[in-house]
Amino acid sequence: MNPTALMIMLLSLAIGTTMTLLSHHWLLAWIGLEINTLAIIPLMTKTPHPRAIEAATKYFLTQASASALILFSATMNAWKTGEWSITILSDPYTITLSMALMMKLGLAPLHFWLPEVIQGIPLSTGLILSTWQKIAPMTLLLQISHLTDLKLLITMGLTSILIGGWGGINQTQLRKVMAFSSIGHLGWMVLILKFNPQLTLFNFLLYLTMTAAMFFSLMSISSTKISEISSSWPKSPILVTTMMLVLLSLAGLPPLTGFSPKLLIILELAKQNTLPLASVTMLASLLALFFYLRLTYVMILTLPPHIPPSSTHWRTTKNSPLTAAMTTLALLIFPLSPTFLLII
Repeated sequence: MNPTALMIMLLSLAIGTTMTLLSHHWLLAWIGLEINTLAIIPLMTKTPHPRAIEAATKYFLTQASASALILFSATMNAWKTGEWSITILSDPYTITLSMALMMKLGLAPLHFWLPEVIQGIPLSTGLILSTWQKIAPMTLLLQISHLTDLKLLITMGLTSILIGGWGGINQTQLRKVMAFSSIGHLGWMVLILKFNPQLTLFNFLLYLTMTAAMFFSLMSISSTKISEISSSWPKSPILVTTMMLVLLSLAGLPPLTGFSPKLLIILELAKQNTLPLASVTMLASLLALFFYLRLTYVMILTLPPHIPPSSTHWRTTKNSPLTAAMTTLALLIFPLSPTFLLII
């Protein structure tokens, strides 16, 4: 892609998200979401492949439907209450706005577009779609968290955790695995949204860090299939080892970063006297743990750990400082969790 066009698109992404973050007015928030949607579509189609065109079309139709529902609900709410403020909502429109924002995020059962879209686009665009594009809808959801329906959030959260686990088990494509991982993590965030929005924000920040670290690592070794990462050890043993640890962090195993939000969410659910919900959530997360462990097994345990004697070009990988920084954060934040919670 032309560097000037690329810069314009990335700048538009930044402007759209910033506009939504700074707005108190539904129309301004909607405009920011629309700028975001339109700016990422050229990035999806920078490789003119039929699958990329199909992914961009699916993404546009889904996001346009969700945006239309947001605009309709906000307009009807303004007609009823006389206010365009994000934090002032009347009863029926709170549910429609919540559903539209969850559709933009890709929460189950409104998740069908997400795996197909991420599978059809390059890893770099998949990184943007899995991290940056989630910021604006999640911020709006956090702002209306005190008005949302608790039963709706619990249903959507549990469904997303289950679908995220079931969907990822049988996949051979790494981008689809990351898509179902995203659905599962968003389910954890929505589940606790009404009880403790600060914990949702904390979980979201750690999700962004871990997902970015995983995508940067996959981009470094140019792998999109499980069969490709199974032979990555000879190319870069250290990078593959850290990738394995990032996967275990995404799974939520102690003492890695990903354990922190899961522990705090289960404790919060127990504090709210919802022990059956906490139990079901922990059991559902075992599904996701299975496919993360399957990936780590394929990466590390199916080939003997040997370093090749020659240093031919195809064996070397380009590791950026950003990959190292994100991987470090994705593995070692757990001891700093109380500090981050105080800041939030």
